[in-house]
Amino acid sequence: MQNDFYTPEVQGAYELHDIGDFDLEEGGSIPGLQLAYATYGELNEAKDNAILIPTWFSGTHQTWELAYIGPGRALDPSRWFIVVVNQIGNGLSTSPHNSTGPIAMSKFPKVRIGDDVRAQRQLLVDRFGIERLALVVGGSMGAQQTYEWAVRFPEMVLRAAPLAGTAQNTPHDFLFTKTLMDAITSDPGFQGGEYSSHTEVADGLRRHADIWAVLGLSTEFWKTEFWRGIEVGDTRFATTEDFLENFIEAVFLQMDPNALLTMAWKWQRGDVARHTGGDLAQALGRITAKTFVMPIDEDMFFPPRDCAAEQALIPNSELRTLPSVCGHFGLFGFEQSYLAEVDRNLSDLLETPV
Repeated sequence: MQNDFYTPEVQGAYELHDIGDFDLEEGGSIPGLQLAYATYGELNEAKDNAILIPTWFSGTHQTWELAYIGPGRALDPSRWFIVVVNQIGNGLSTSPHNSTGPIAMSKFPKVRIGDDVRAQRQLLVDRFGIERLALVVGGSMGAQQTYEWAVRFPEMVLRAAPLAGTAQNTPHDFLFTKTLMDAITSDPGFQGGEYSSHTEVADGLRRHADIWAVLGLSTEFWKTEFWRGIEVGDTRFATTEDFLENFIEAVFLQMDPNALLTMAWKWQRGDVARHTGGDLAQALGRITAKTFVMPIDEDMFFPPRDCAAEQALIPNSELRTLPSVCGHFGLFGFEQSYLAEVDRNLSDLLETPV
């Protein structure tokens, strides 16, 4: 099924790297795995200025390009070689809707966070010859991948910055993600993942978006009508309903439901303690990177206390809480105060000798 949302015209330019046949941790494989990635800046001769950014649930490289990367920013392409890799199943890298044969649509195999990280490592080594990373930084599911990188390949990661995410998914977050998946799969048009047109699952995607509106944004966001100050292009929003329908629902309605389900399944099961027989303290104790753990103060499903509990188990780490009335959606960079704090923290981290 063709979906224009996942084209370079909508998401911005990206390249594809053929990983080859890729075996998965849950069993099975993805033949000819393609990773979609975008780069900013140039890799220096020593290959020691590389920064990796993995993407979050439903996100692509585009948000990082628009909100976080630029001249004079912490992630400045004139200094750093920045690689943003779209996670497996996000719609740009190999995903249900752009696959054929036995892994297409609802038959797409189960993918783990660890699969993403192993594939990203193969991309970095094979395509660029990168053996060490100055920084891995990611938000939400990107934070899960950041933790996985720091635990699985500690020798490669000099610095780590997980934003608004945890190393071990919580029971509450598992249930939240289940409601998102149920909203999609309960749509009669879904029919087990086999659908012929995007409109068949519009009601499910709309319900999915409405759940995000409740927990992705904070109570303070809605109470203060913060949405009045948000501009999308030349568009401003007149009412709560206008913002909900023409921003949140409109964005999610463009996405492929099977891509969302693929990402949600691995989100639910993100857990670095898989490396240490369930011992989270032992897993986080493996991290040698200088680490800034950065929760968002109004985040309702990755609250600062959950992130602080994990940070206390990481050697050579700091907790730096980010301010955002937008809650988890603060990651989209609606507030200059939030972006300034991210830049300050990342600049401090990148200036820290390791």
